[in-house]
Amino acid sequence: MSGRIRSDDKNLPQTYDTDYELGQDNVEAWGFDVHNPVFFVSAAIIVVFVGVTLALPAVTKEFFEGLRTAVTSNFDWLFILAGNVFVVFTLYLIVSPFGHIRLGGLDARPEFSFTGWLAMLFAAGMGIGLMFFGVLEPVAHFQKPPLFVSPENIERARDTAMAATIYHWGLHPWAIYAVVGLSLAFFSYNRGLPLTIRSVFYPLLGDRVWGWPGHVIDTLAVFATLFGLATSLGFGAEQALAGMNYLFGVPATDINKVILIACITGMATLSVVAGLDSGVKRLSEINMVLAFALLVFVIIAGPTAAIITGFFDSLASYAWRIVPLSNPVGRDEAFLHGWTTFYWAWWISWSPFVGMFIARVSRGRTVREFLICVLIVPTLVSVLWMTTFGGTALVQLIDGGYQGVAETVSEWQPELSLYKMLEPLPLTGILSFIGIVLVIVFFVTSSDSGSLVIDTITSGGKLEPPVAQRIFWAVFEGLVAIALMLGGGLASLQAAAIATGLPFAIVLLGMCYCLYSGLRAEQKFLSA
Repeated sequence: MSGRIRSDDKNLPQTYDTDYELGQDNVEAWGFDVHNPVFFVSAAIIVVFVGVTLALPAVTKEFFEGLRTAVTSNFDWLFILAGNVFVVFTLYLIVSPFGHIRLGGLDARPEFSFTGWLAMLFAAGMGIGLMFFGVLEPVAHFQKPPLFVSPENIERARDTAMAATIYHWGLHPWAIYAVVGLSLAFFSYNRGLPLTIRSVFYPLLGDRVWGWPGHVIDTLAVFATLFGLATSLGFGAEQALAGMNYLFGVPATDINKVILIACITGMATLSVVAGLDSGVKRLSEINMVLAFALLVFVIIAGPTAAIITGFFDSLASYAWRIVPLSNPVGRDEAFLHGWTTFYWAWWISWSPFVGMFIARVSRGRTVREFLICVLIVPTLVSVLWMTTFGGTALVQLIDGGYQGVAETVSEWQPELSLYKMLEPLPLTGILSFIGIVLVIVFFVTSSDSGSLVIDTITSGGKLEPPVAQRIFWAVFEGLVAIALMLGGGLASLQAAAIATGLPFAIVLLGMCYCLYSGLRAEQKFLSA
């Protein structure tokens, strides 16, 4: 395998032979084809982490609680400002002359249908999170509105709650994913470099990306992906088991959580072995159909008029309040540290995984098409989802006096919020069962997609790493989720995501410069 770089681009080498990097640095043994030292360092640290966390759960819990407080208190400004940079940068690229550049060259064409592509983008990007927070968050913000809004001012509190929710699930997270995905796709498909995070930094580091600076970047990407994914898997396990308890009386014990994570990790492993087309793509499409069916049913069976008008009202509230919500100065610290900083760190920790997965399935798209579909379309879908599920819960609370979801917030049982919202609707048992299935399949698609991405990074950019290697990382994703769940629950999962997101925020800011440099050189070549 080799990639050729155009000689007119002074920011990149004239030629780059990936056989050198992959052949000399890779080690083949026991059915693995691994990049040295990224694989061995990552695997060793993760194995030690799992062992220590399981052996000393009380110490681990205390450590992660202190770590989260330290990071959110001292670096909240960095997360907020970085998120703003990503949004402005990606919106600029959409309207810039770079928009017509095609990923893979002038003759490249998409490998997947438009609907299949969108399904994979959305399932990988936010599936479990929307299921977990789609009902909970609007109600939580309504009860304790940000921006110092009084909860007694019901209409203003409702508008602010929806704006704050969409702020966390709209342009900012998808801009983070877009920066990573577009950078990887461009430098891989247009420059012939390996599909690894280090390749993006060639304009900045030159040949040093193949030395220790590149090893550090890729190793950070592995950690960020694994811990960000473990956080989502923990949320998914909590919600799926809560649904089973709600419907079938299955006890929500630690043992059952471990069994559930193990079973779903097994399903994800089978999907990973099946590959991108037969496994991940098929599951993503099934999940999109189920999610759409549940969405439509709630719109029809719920407060239809309020949902439809609420969609436009929520968009207007989001547009009106996005600037004060994005300002790190003078913010409510409980909201800033408890919600926004965690979310931004979580999205950033997910970005190597989601970005690389998006890059893998986006060859042949133009920069403008890529950014519109990765940034604008998912944001609108997120607004519709939050308006439908969270808006329905707010109508139930404000107009009907139904306290079901509000109780899950006050008692902090977030995993029950979705099922409590569905309770007053017709066919609640069937809807709750569909919700459980959706969580599980989103769980599987996140795990198998993440495994493919970590495989690619730890094999030096190979798109089809050995099956044994795919199984190894799929299993360890489950083990990390189990270790964090037993070593402190959701608090430890959130702290791990925040800790790994911090250094990677700096990596992403450097990535913006490198992407701009590469696109500018490409534009000059096409205009010559």
